[in-house]
Formats: sequence, structure tokens, C-alpha cells
Amino acid sequence: MAPTGSAITGQLKQIVYYHLDNISYDNALFFAERLATHDRSSESVYLFALCHFRLGDHQSAYDISKAIGYRGTNASCSYIFAQCCLALGQHKEGILALEKSRGLWSQKSSLGKHNATSRAQHPDIASAACLLGKLYRAYDDKKKAALNFEEALKINPFMWDAFTALCDMGVTVRTANIFKLNATLMEGLSNDQLSGILSEQKDSSIAANPMEPLPKKAAIRSAIFDTALDPFDSHRSTTGNEMLLAANFLSGENDFISKISAARSKMATVEYAIDSVETPTSNHNDSNIPRINYLPEPPHAPARKAREARLADSGLADIAPKMGYRAGTKRTLKMQDRSHDDHLPESNTALLKPSVSGAPGVERKRTVSGHPVQPKQPSEEPGAPQRRSERIIKSRGANAKANSASSTVGASRELRRARPPVSRIVRPNSSSSNVGRAVSGNRKPLEENGMDVDQAEAPRIKEIYPQPPIIRPFVEPESVKVQETLKYLLELLKKFGSGYFALSQFRCADALAFYTSLPQTHQDTPWVLSQMGRAYYEQASYAEAEKCYRRLRIAAPSRFEDMEVYSTILWFLKRETDLSFLAHELVDMSWHSPQAWCALGNAWSLAREHEQALRCFKRATQLNPKFAYAFTLQGHEHVANEEYEKALTAYRRAISADRRHYNAYYGIGRVHEKLGNYDKAYTHFHSASVINPTNAVLICCIGHVLEKQRRPVQALQFFTKATELAPQAAQSRYKKARALLALNRLDEAQKELEILKTLAPDESTVHFLLGTLYKALNDKGASVRHFTIALNLDPKASHQIKEAIESFEDDENYNDSMMA
Repeated sequence: MAPTGSAITGQLKQIVYYHLDNISYDNALFFAERLATHDRSSESVYLFALCHFRLGDHQSAYDISKAIGYRGTNASCSYIFAQCCLALGQHKEGILALEKSRGLWSQKSSLGKHNATSRAQHPDIASAACLLGKLYRAYDDKKKAALNFEEALKINPFMWDAFTALCDMGVTVRTANIFKLNATLMEGLSNDQLSGILSEQKDSSIAANPMEPLPKKAAIRSAIFDTALDPFDSHRSTTGNEMLLAANFLSGENDFISKISAARSKMATVEYAIDSVETPTSNHNDSNIPRINYLPEPPHAPARKAREARLADSGLADIAPKMGYRAGTKRTLKMQDRSHDDHLPESNTALLKPSVSGAPGVERKRTVSGHPVQPKQPSEEPGAPQRRSERIIKSRGANAKANSASSTVGASRELRRARPPVSRIVRPNSSSSNVGRAVSGNRKPLEENGMDVDQAEAPRIKEIYPQPPIIRPFVEPESVKVQETLKYLLELLKKFGSGYFALSQFRCADALAFYTSLPQTHQDTPWVLSQMGRAYYEQASYAEAEKCYRRLRIAAPSRFEDMEVYSTILWFLKRETDLSFLAHELVDMSWHSPQAWCALGNAWSLAREHEQALRCFKRATQLNPKFAYAFTLQGHEHVANEEYEKALTAYRRAISADRRHYNAYYGIGRVHEKLGNYDKAYTHFHSASVINPTNAVLICCIGHVLEKQRRPVQALQFFTKATELAPQAAQSRYKKARALLALNRLDEAQKELEILKTLAPDESTVHFLLGTLYKALNDKGASVRHFTIALNLDPKASHQIKEAIESFEDDENYNDSMMA
């Protein structure tokens, strides 16, 4: 009979998903093509396009999914089509496809549906909204992009890329309102999703801490296998209900083991009340053992079959339960328990292995005179017991025949030897005269289950000691566990988000405070080290930034992200050897990495090989046309070569790649300042300071332009702000002191210069300015001393310094002429 088309389609889908889950994309693509050929449905098209997309073939995925995805008739096809549009730069088509399919988006978050056995096959509303936001951002529609990112975060606050996109766009966000449990998130978590989350938590907790209690089903299965290892250990007893439930789970397991487990669970409570027991008198393996408080009248013992006698040679006959010992004192019972435990098998398989000698089982049988029965060798004659394989196949039939057969005494004594010992406890009508007798046919008729109990012990048996109450630990509701887990993760994300947002606003001190408040394990991760290094870099603390990136290179030597920043830090520190090593190491690892080419360009720039540096930066922009920092570095090299028009072009391309790249605005301002266009320079410096209001260098540049425009009062305000932002920055403090001196505010200028002398004691310009100050204060000795120090530190400025010293003589000559 040929299979149906739906069956073939379903099987092919299973194969495709199997290979996708196992990251075998080539196999998935092959079977997805077979599926698309056999079935023309939209889901088959989606899987076919998905396989191409996973393999990085965006153009093929675009072509396959366009027919259905662009029309918006299937949410999954539209989603994969939009992903391809984002990768290929077809932003408008992707926006239209997602907008058309908006009504088909799943209105609930699929968070919680993903575990080891199930997953959400199609994107939910949060993922679709985030993708739409990325398309709008690439299409330069900032407003709609922000709205879609906000929608994604409201539904699922774990959409980290939506949050980072908002921060990178310069949108003011409140992390406390984003990373918190809200009604939308809890409504999206249905019961099925909660079950998925909890199953993941339980699996991980069992793997992490095997000493914790198992889940109910796992505990039952574990209890069954523990019981099978040692079915007669009274300290591992389970209740009858648990064993009954376990039988349902293990219905396909060994039937014989399950019967032993059931019998042991019902008789376990009796073993605590036994002082002495009798030699077993029947081979009993029935699981329907009566309860202790209700003892029915036993029937006659059934006749023994040949295949039942085979059990005497097995390990089960040797390992008798504790209830099958000879009557005696508690001391004797303990000694027998100890010897019995020494013979217990170590594994479940040992129970089913035949005993070599069978001696322990025979030693418990005694003749009328009390002598132990000698063991007999197994016979190979036709009347000998069957082999173990035949006995297992026919065990159920043999048990049925054994229970229904009439009582017979004519069976051979050889086949009746070594019956599995059974306790007297459940044989209340047994006579005490049977103690020490051999197993024979002249016995009193047995009760229902073939067991007897000594009459003298019957009253004692009914006295069952109460078991201690089971103390069950308090179990929290499942929803509470999920909420507590989500709260913990959201609190952790709040710290990450607060640090990232603060750094995006260039509040570097706040960002460092948030990152250092993270647990140490998270602080040592490459992402956090990179963020902290960038924060120090923006503060111009290059030594601290270099330490962070050095640790980053040790933790993740193959990481390329932010390596262009690390290379710039080494450039500022003038570490030519380290920079060259970093550049060549990155290029050797990946020839197609734009960050590697930026590092190599910085190495050439530090060596003053500007043409070689320009080639490297141009190669980086070819590899990534949206790499704004590479365009900025390219502009810096053009400025060094005094190619100002080319520099302006490179800076403008950087701004087109990233509107918030303040370094490009700063570069354009520098070019206009060199060209004497102070108004344009002021405009671009101010634009850069709006993006990065905490950068002291930008504030200083604005003040310097105002100073050039003969506006010293406004310039002094910016210099003062720069010194507040960077108290240890000598350049901004020098310009402030110079502005104060120009405004004839000598006392304030003297304070700033004294601080500056401490910060830069070997700077000739500082001493020259101090000489000028003391000259204005008519302190000739101090003025000449500082002029002399400046001349020694910078002999090239001797002409200007000598003119300042000679001006003293001119003033003295002028004063003398006035006196005359």
C-alpha cells in the first residue's frame, strides 16, 4: 500500500527540522528542496527559504520567499523575506511585507515554549516588531523604528537587540520600566509555556544537583530501579500506590522484576515486627500477597512444575528474603542478616544470573533429623529443568499452570529442592512442629498464598509498629517559581541595560558604576570588559582602558568586535610594538575582518606611513560600508596629509553611516578650524558636543574657536566646564588659565597655573605662562626664573622667551626716562 501524500509531507518536515536542530544545514536544504517539490504549501516554501538563509545564501532565500512573503499571506514567509531584505539592503520591500502580514502575527509571546522537546516554529509578535524596527531604522525612519522597538520590549523585555538599538539611536529610555514583570509578559505566559519553563528548570536542577528530590515521575522510575537492584532491602520500601503507578510506567520491563517489587513493597512493613522466622516451605513468587492486618485462610499448596524447579538453581533462590530465616533470637537474626547482605548482588543483572553452586539455598533445607540437605548437581537428562531463555519466554504460562494445577505429591524430590524461602509471617495457621523439617509432601495444607505462620507468633505479628510520619517539604506553586526566576533575570538585565544606556549617553562614570555592581563572573565576560574599556576610553583614561582590553584578549582571543577601539588606545599610548602585534594577529585570524584592517591602519599611522594607513582604512570600508569609525580614521589620515577636501568627504561618509558618530563631526570641525572657517567649525564642534556632552576635548575645541573669534568671556565658560569634566586634563586647564590671564583675572589665573604646574611640571608652555603672570604682577625675579625654566625645557622657543625677558629691560628703560 503506497503512503499518502500528507504522510510523506509530514515525514519530510520532520527530517528538515531534525537537520536544522542539529545544525546540519546542507542536509536540511536537500530535504527542504524535496519537500518543496512534493508540497507547494507556504510552510514548505518557508522551510526551503529558511535553509538557504541559515547557510548565508540571502539572495536565494529572497527569491524563494518573495512570491508568498511580499504579499503578506503567510507570517513566516513574510518574516524570512524581511530578514533577507534587511541583509540585502531592500529595506522598503521588507517593511511592506511585514506591514501586510501584521494581522497574522501571533499576539502572544512564545517565551517559555522552548525546551528540549518542543519549540515555537514561527516568530511571535515581539520578534516581528523588532525586525520591523530594524528595517525602519535602516530606512532612516527613526520615529517608526522607535515605536516598533518599544512594542517589542513591552511584550518581551528580553529583546536585548531592541533595547540596544534604542540606546544607539539616542532615545531616552527608562530601564526600570523596561526590565520588570508586567501584565503583558505574564498574560503571554500561558499554562503550556509555564510547563515548558518549569520542565527546563527541573531538568537543569537535576543535572546541577543530583542530591535534590527528583520530580514525581523520575522519582518513581528511580525507585523501581533501586528496588530491582536490591528487592529485599527493607530500608528502601515504597508504598503500594507508588509501585502500582510504577508498574504502569514499566509495563514493558521485566515482568518478573515488577512482581518482586510489588511483593516486597507490601511485605516491607512486616519486617520491622519480626523477632524470628521459619524456614520457607514453598516456592512462592506470586505478587498478590495479602496485607498484614487482613490474613485470609490459605488454600492448599499447588503442585510444582519442572520449569518452576529451575528457579532453585538461579540467583533468586540463593538470595532469600529476610523473612525466610530459621526461627531464633534477634541476635541470630542480625547475624543472618549480615551474612545475607554479604551475598546480595551488586546489580540488577546479578538477580537473573544462575547460581554456580546453589549452596546457600540448599543449606536452609534440613531433613527430619536436622541435617542439611546435600546439594545436587544439575542434570542434563531430558527431565532436567529448562534453560533460562526458555523459562523467560514461557514464564507467564508456567506461572498460570502452576497456580491452576491440582495438588500432587508424585513430583520428584530433586525438582522440589531449594524453593525460594517465604516468610511465616503470612501463614498464621501453620504448626510449630514444621520447624526444621525438609520440604516434602507430608505438609499441612497451605493457605491462599502458600505461606504459614507459627501460632505462637501470630499475636505478635498483628502488633504493627506505626511508621513515622513523612515530612514533605513545602513546594512552591509553579507560577511563583517562574515569577521569581524572571524577576532575578530582569534585575540582572536592568544592571546591564543601565550600564549600556549610560554609556550610550556618554555618562562613563555611571556606566562603570553599573558594570562594577555586576557579579564578578559577569564582570569577567568579554562583553562587559569591552564595555568597561570603551567607557575608560571615552574618559581618555587610556591606561585603564588598555588593561580591560588586555584582559579581554586573554578571555576571548578570537574576538574582533571593538578591536578598532583597542588599536586606537594603543596608538594614543604610543605602543608601537603591541599595536603591530595586535594588527598582524587579527589579520592572520581573519583576512576579511574590517576591525583587523583598522588595527593594521593604526599601526601604519603610528609609524607615520600615512599612505599605507589609508589603504588599510579603505579596505575596511570596502568590507563594511557601514563602518563609520573606519571612515573617520581615513579622514584623520587625510588631515595629516593636508588633504582637507578628501578628509571632509570621508567624515561625511562616516556621518551617513552613523548619525551619532560624534568623531566625524569633530573631524569636520578641525578641518574648518584649520581653514579659518570658525563659524562652521563652531557648528560642527557644537553638534559633536550635543551627542557627547561629557567629552572635555570637544568643549575645549568650542572654547578655542570662540577665543579665535575674540570672544574670551564665552570661551572662558567652556574652558571652565571642560576642567570640571576632566580635572586632570592639563590642556583644558592651560587654556582656562590663558583666558583668565587675557581677562586680567590674575589671582584666578595664578591658582590654575599652580595646579597646572603640578600636573605638567616639564611643560615649557606652562612655565612661560607663569613668567608672563609674574611679569604682570611685577614680580621680576619669579618671572625671570620661570622664563629661564621654559627656555631650558624648549630651546626651540628661545626667540619668544628672550623677547619676553628683554621686555623687562625695555620697561625699566622706559621708567628711567620718565623719572629723568
